[in-house]
Amino acid sequence: MTSILPPNAAAPGRSRVALYDALLTLKSREEVDAFLADLCTPAEIRAFAERWEVARLLDAGSKSYREIAAEAQASPTTVVRVARFLKEMPHQGYRLVLDRLKS
Repeated sequence: MTSILPPNAAAPGRSRVALYDALLTLKSREEVDAFLADLCTPAEIRAFAERWEVARLLDAGSKSYREIAAEAQASPTTVVRVARFLKEMPHQGYRLVLDRLKS
């Protein structure tokens, strides 16, 4: 695999790429669950799931931010942050995955 970082990148950058490579080896929901259970705290997994639910609800486009916050049990700040990343930020990671799941 081609690295996304130059060879002289700092160790934290190389560690991040190693994490990405590890994630790419997972082949089932059960494997993802086991890896994330070892890697993350329960609170971190809940936060990831909450943000993802907010992104899905925002993408559906039929609810207000207040309704989304209530349904996802998220703070209004989280809804606004996810909306900003979904619409304005250059990474477009949410958009990539949402679109792939639709097809």
